[in-house]
Amino acid sequence: MTVSRGKWLESVIKKLRNPELTPRIKPGKDFKARLRKYQQKGLNWLLFLHSLRFGACLADDMGLGKTIQVLGFLSVVKKKNNKKASLLIIPASLIFNWINEIEKFFPSLQYFIAHPDSQPEKKVKVKSKQALNELDLVITTYALAQKYNWLVNYSWNYIILDEAQAIKNPGTKQTRATKKLKAQNRIIMTGTPVENRLSDLWSLFDFVNPGLLGNKTEFGRFSKKLKNNPEGYSRLRALISPYILRRMKTDKSIISDLPEKVEMKTYAHLSKKQVILYKNMIIELEETITKSDGIQRKGLVLSSLMKFKQLCNHPDQFLGTGNYEEKESGKFARLREICETIYEKREKVLVFTQFKEITEPLCAFLGEIFQRKGLVLHGSVPVEKKRKIIEQFQSHEYVPFMVLSLKAGGVGLNLTRANHVVHFDRWWNPAVENQATDRVFRIGQKKNVVVHKFLTKGTIEEKID
Repeated sequence: MTVSRGKWLESVIKKLRNPELTPRIKPGKDFKARLRKYQQKGLNWLLFLHSLRFGACLADDMGLGKTIQVLGFLSVVKKKNNKKASLLIIPASLIFNWINEIEKFFPSLQYFIAHPDSQPEKKVKVKSKQALNELDLVITTYALAQKYNWLVNYSWNYIILDEAQAIKNPGTKQTRATKKLKAQNRIIMTGTPVENRLSDLWSLFDFVNPGLLGNKTEFGRFSKKLKNNPEGYSRLRALISPYILRRMKTDKSIISDLPEKVEMKTYAHLSKKQVILYKNMIIELEETITKSDGIQRKGLVLSSLMKFKQLCNHPDQFLGTGNYEEKESGKFARLREICETIYEKREKVLVFTQFKEITEPLCAFLGEIFQRKGLVLHGSVPVEKKRKIIEQFQSHEYVPFMVLSLKAGGVGLNLTRANHVVHFDRWWNPAVENQATDRVFRIGQKKNVVVHKFLTKGTIEEKID
């Protein structure tokens, strides 16, 4: 007796090995984004794996638009009238980024934020099965996914993890709780599928396609043998490649489809301390402004704008005291997430700020993330020292970051070794910001530049933007 895999199975295997062969499927009519070619291919691939009920790992580089591809995917899934909601689990600092992308590109998506900071009463009410069936998407955080029983008890259409490296350690309570959630299928998004150890990859695939890489003990034995048998890496690659799509900004096919600069608004939330101080400032400003007029009032408004901006950076910058603790600033938390990915890829970043006084605290904070010293450049740095700092950053030595005051960094510098720019606070003058960004993106730059423009949600920063 002979067994033939047949033409259908042959075509499926061919498409699994060559994602570019998957059929093109248009996003739903309500989806408002225009996808780039590689993003459309990503959507086709996600929908092809969906048709086979395989889980997917979307591992595109930072800045290539993983969010937009997943929203395009949801627009098609929604179109098929599936009665079950999907669950999106993300770091808390990404909530506003997702809300913004949904409202901009897929406003008809029915979603609910299962997080107290996003609810008027600061309390998340229990959702019945019927209420969940009327939604397309529920968004929560890794910390809260294990807290709400109604999230645990519901059987989801899809569970989608953003920044999925949050479950790379299989032994943590967070990872175990996430893997207990029930769903018909799963998608994970991560720019760094392997951060430190091969076991990171096992933990991710244990969630996406359980059993594909065996159990933890079996995979551990396999990993130990790789030192003496490097051919095992190619076997592992062949096994996981159908379920992982990784495009990098250095790929020629991607570069041709990318703009010279990928600019993105990056949203941060206010910490509890920032919220209290911000509300108090508004009350004080309202009281004072009614008692003033003319030039005095204008001066008061301008000085207040500067104070609001300092407070959005960090309460300690506004108060002029303290140790700049990460937990007290939404921007610091967001900066960590971005820079951890940059560090994993051994890339370089410039962080621009308007304020000289926060350059050193930022440098100390980034030093912890990158596990080595970076550089600081501001107007008080002598000319000769400034030249040496630039030479050091541009050298082949791995100097991962430089913190610059916007005025000092905006003129006469070539810093083409970096391919990430963070505007930690906004100058509110596009020409000045672009000039600073162009220290990186200029003649001689062979890399694509990703620009993160920080905005604190629900504040004057967002309104002015």
